[in-house]
Amino acid sequence: MRRPALLLVLALLLAAGCAPNGAEPTDRPSTGTRHTGAFDQRATEVAEAWRPGPDWRTGYVPLEGPTLLTGNPGFTSDIEAAFRAGWYRAQVPIPPTRVAGEIRFPDGRLTLPLVSAAEAYRQLDQGDPLPCPGRPKRPGLPTPGGPSVEPGPDGWATSTTQTACLSLTVTGVTYGTVPVRTSRGEAQVPAWLFTIEELATPVIRLAVAATAVTPVPEPTAPAQPLADGLVAAQDLTAIDGARLTMRLGVGACDSAITPLVWERPDVVVVGGSVTRGTGVCPAVLKLEPVTVTLAAPLGARPVLDVFTGAPLSIAPR
Repeated sequence: MRRPALLLVLALLLAAGCAPNGAEPTDRPSTGTRHTGAFDQRATEVAEAWRPGPDWRTGYVPLEGPTLLTGNPGFTSDIEAAFRAGWYRAQVPIPPTRVAGEIRFPDGRLTLPLVSAAEAYRQLDQGDPLPCPGRPKRPGLPTPGGPSVEPGPDGWATSTTQTACLSLTVTGVTYGTVPVRTSRGEAQVPAWLFTIEELATPVIRLAVAATAVTPVPEPTAPAQPLADGLVAAQDLTAIDGARLTMRLGVGACDSAITPLVWERPDVVVVGGSVTRGTGVCPAVLKLEPVTVTLAAPLGARPVLDVFTGAPLSIAPR
């Protein structure tokens, strides 16, 4: 009569023996969903195929930028639209002088040619907004006469405000350094900081000349398609020591969205698992933010997507 209880105890002991305990193994497998076996197998293939050239450890390979924001800029919908479109107007002289600068990596320093503030501004400024007859040139102003919102399914709708056709006003420019995620970890990189009248924080344009930037190497993805129920990581949104916040690409009807991570001392592979919805679903890719905690701080390790094998960059901020 005691045999079922004995089998249960043995099963629990075996399960405990398979769980991480004490020192981390060389390869830390993912845990937590029925898809982890397929994920771990593919992550191993992705890690083995990752063979970057020497510039990955000796050059400047940025994994974010080149236009950055730090802190909360205080966006309104109008101002964010202008920022995303690259609409600027300078109210101060922009220095044309070129300089040389130094990037400080955790493992050393590198002197590279930089662009002038004027060149950085030309890269930043993508022109002027299109004419918007009858609309204000500044956000929050009333629209003179007539309807201000495009007709919808219920006809014309009226409003006292409308998306303004505005440019961001540059009132100052300074030279400095900013933290940037690179192939060699977080580096201090020269940058031009443009003070914007409409924003609470500067718009930052990295100052390293394009000729000195090493592109991210092309990945080698596994030959087999991604197993059903697994999804790719699209990008990273934050790195805080051992905590990674990333965005998974999921379907509109997917549920039970779970991040997955596989790591070893030189590389991290991430992705996720989902339960697919049944029935008719819109063919829409949703970006789902998730957070994972590594066994150790990320440091200079690349974070690779389990689908493509590509190193993930920081999403624009």
